[in-house]
Amino acid sequence: MAGESLVLTRSHRLGVPHRSATCKVKRLIDILGAVVGLFLTAILAIPIVIAIQIDDPGTIFYRQLRCGLRGKPFRILKFRSMVVDADRKQHLVQNQAKGHIFKNTNDPRITRVGRFLRRTSLDELPQFWNVLNGEMSLVGTRPPTLNEVQHYKPHHWQRLRTKPGMTGEWQVNGRSSVIDFEDIVSMDLTYQRKWSLVYDFKLILKTIAVVLKKQGAC
Repeated sequence: MAGESLVLTRSHRLGVPHRSATCKVKRLIDILGAVVGLFLTAILAIPIVIAIQIDDPGTIFYRQLRCGLRGKPFRILKFRSMVVDADRKQHLVQNQAKGHIFKNTNDPRITRVGRFLRRTSLDELPQFWNVLNGEMSLVGTRPPTLNEVQHYKPHHWQRLRTKPGMTGEWQVNGRSSVIDFEDIVSMDLTYQRKWSLVYDFKLILKTIAVVLKKQGAC
């Protein structure tokens, strides 16, 4: 794909990976967390799958190319929360976000079950598989699409020095209510500056609280 080639070609701008991406202890925590998370996913998968099929029959999972560490493409995995042909209908929906992201708080492509999955973050449970594979981390930066990265300015590339995470600064500071791309970039760079294993643990605890309170979810 032309987009993949462009991203990989420009990845030389990143320099060395952030220390969080090479920390063996962080990777061990990711593996243990992913195993526990996949066990939980297996328990919840049956009612989620049944609900998805009753509401909008079709594929169970949603796969999309995202950029990981140093811009390396990978397929992120989620429970499907939109209609089957959602990607082809995106041009019909108004983008309420600013910059290289797409958001609409009342996106008509989201199914009834999908809204519940998003409010509770249950749609993201399959990403534990991405974490186990080493494509993502439990905590990191927001995983961008290839289309986003193709339009990056020089300072945006620094956010790709870390692995994308299931949660991070953006998750505990607004989630879907953050609609300015530059705010997301700022949060991702803040994470890199503050990073430590203890800080990761704090963000995980904050994420649990945010999800339980359904703050910032659409």
